[in-house]
Amino acid sequence: MTRFTDFVRRGLLYLLLLQLGVMSLAYNIGACLLHPLLRQPRATRLGRAGIARGYRWYWASARAFGMMEIDAGALDALHLEPGGLIVAANHPTMLDALVLVSRLPRSVCIMKAALMRNVFLGAGARLARYICNDSPRGMVRSAVECLREGGQLVMFPEGTRTVDRPINPLRPGIALIARLAQVPIQTVLIETDTPYLGKGWPIWRPPALPIRIRVRLGERFVAEADDAALLQRLERYFARELRGAPLAAPEALAATEGIV
Repeated sequence: MTRFTDFVRRGLLYLLLLQLGVMSLAYNIGACLLHPLLRQPRATRLGRAGIARGYRWYWASARAFGMMEIDAGALDALHLEPGGLIVAANHPTMLDALVLVSRLPRSVCIMKAALMRNVFLGAGARLARYICNDSPRGMVRSAVECLREGGQLVMFPEGTRTVDRPINPLRPGIALIARLAQVPIQTVLIETDTPYLGKGWPIWRPPALPIRIRVRLGERFVAEADDAALLQRLERYFARELRGAPLAAPEALAATEGIV
């Protein structure tokens, strides 16, 4: 019975991944058709809210089937907060952005240029005015503009998924953007008990189920004139708060060695 149950749950996981792909494709086809018909402010609001709602539906499906247990309600406190805000999180898995955006309907993400051209993501990202990272100067300029307009910029200051636990060295862009836009940085701490979709984990390799993710709000940092000093404070804070956190069991992490 245990093996049969495990087989069923893994099958449901693959169905959920298929559901995500179908939802993303359908939304991006709709975004491609709507973009020329809507004026920019309305298109942006619709695009961001639509992405958030779609991901919330996806997480609700995953929870209903017992595949995932996601505790991200702490983010709701940021939903109605006025003014621009940088939401800075650690980055254990590929699921992190989906979890954060689902609870922050005003949020904007910075995306790789290749993803902006992806059929499953590109049109929706452009409708929501997500930011492309193909040009560092252009990225910073767009991020500052977004924040001055009252947007909430989701950033993973490690720049990639966590490899050197508890956190990779932080990249300097976040401190520069905060200083130029004169907005605070709200830290967010993501904890999970599985390395699923961490660095080196193929999307088709199933994890132990259910996947558990917890999101909590951390300390808020004000912008500083000294970017390097702020970056050091952020890095020390994340390292201190995440040290000993159940990001993944040691034996699960060891099982990822050699995966490409």
